[in-house]
Amino acid sequence: MADNPATGTMAAPQRLSSVIVAATIGNALEWFDFLVYGYFASTLAEVFFPTGNPTISLLITFGAFGLSYVARPLGAAVIGTYTDRAGRKAGLTLSIALMMLGTVLMVATPGYATIGIAAPIIITIARLLQGFSVGGEFGSAVAFLVEHAGERRGFSASWQWSSTGVVSIFVALFGLAVTTLLTHQQLLDWGWRIPYMFGLLVGPIGLYIRSRMTETPEFLEAAKPPTLPIRDLLHRYPVPVLLAFGASIISNSSYYLLLYIPTYAVRTLHLPSYTGFAATLVGGIALAVFSVVAGHWSDKTARPRIMLAMAWLFALAAYPVFWLMAAHPSLATAMFAVGLLNLIKGGYSGVLPSLLAEQFPVDARAVGIAFSYSLSVTTFGGFAPLVATWLIARTGDPLSPSFYLMATALLSIVALVAIQRRHVRLGSAGFGMSAVARE
Repeated sequence: MADNPATGTMAAPQRLSSVIVAATIGNALEWFDFLVYGYFASTLAEVFFPTGNPTISLLITFGAFGLSYVARPLGAAVIGTYTDRAGRKAGLTLSIALMMLGTVLMVATPGYATIGIAAPIIITIARLLQGFSVGGEFGSAVAFLVEHAGERRGFSASWQWSSTGVVSIFVALFGLAVTTLLTHQQLLDWGWRIPYMFGLLVGPIGLYIRSRMTETPEFLEAAKPPTLPIRDLLHRYPVPVLLAFGASIISNSSYYLLLYIPTYAVRTLHLPSYTGFAATLVGGIALAVFSVVAGHWSDKTARPRIMLAMAWLFALAAYPVFWLMAAHPSLATAMFAVGLLNLIKGGYSGVLPSLLAEQFPVDARAVGIAFSYSLSVTTFGGFAPLVATWLIARTGDPLSPSFYLMATALLSIVALVAIQRRHVRLGSAGFGMSAVARE
């Protein structure tokens, strides 16, 4: 058992279930906030970004959504570096505190009709703050999970995406409730704030749980440099950063296109608001369950092999799924389409966190995962709803978002093939880490 340099005490063993709860509660708060924003985009467009043109208002709303992702690489660099220097516990506590501040701004800000241009400015600041905090959360949480998990790295880290599926279920239930029980005007006036207020309750609970976490043995035993600036990360591990970036592409593009589905159902397919939320509920269940199944499976077989199969399924299923929704718009087809895509996504993203962790050594793990993943989110994820809305408006083709999904799947396939070949070339005994350590 290793000494904890921060406290002078011995690091006590921690049950895996406690580790998973501590790491994923910040992920839950993060995704609750982002999912509410994405699912209620049409409502938020009217409240904070009214222009008189619904399409332009929606584009601006998704633009603010995407802008928050510009801050993610900065947050990844700052919080990720802090986590690798001060510890997983310190980084995770900082990130959840910053998340709470962003959520408070979302809850408390009056609409454009009340305070004018200040409303969209404050909302944009809230999104930037959320993006900054979330940028460091993913890498810190994944490092914490895999370093406590022993031989169950895949299973433990898969809860990052499984918890996202659980959060999707809660947000979908909130969406179904407020869109069916409230009038449109009530939804605009105060109804959209209800899920945000619920999400705000998670923050103090998360802070308490994380204050009681035990630092990971691997971090305590590793030699820690005083700092690891991004330029040093890129100089020391350029190939792992590039491959982690590439492997993350389809995970991010697919998720944010799925986040766009409720808006797509209302604006493009002209279905009732509850349709998108009902479909999301089914998708959330599929993501929550199959992420853990895939993560557990990845502890018994090569992780890239599973992910390659799922990436090819994304490439092959994207067009038929969007065609089905557009050709036969209904609750049933939307539920089938979203459920199928989330099943595939669970198979891919449930394995992704442990694969990313195995690309970097302990002293650069949090910042390496956070920075490469955040770059992928910013480039291919956060702006995906904006790209989908723009493609449909530009081409008039309701199937055009599927081409974006197919293209990003192919990019990740290239990265995964490169990861496999690099593993063989380096001749590592265990996938990922030993290869990186020797390079």
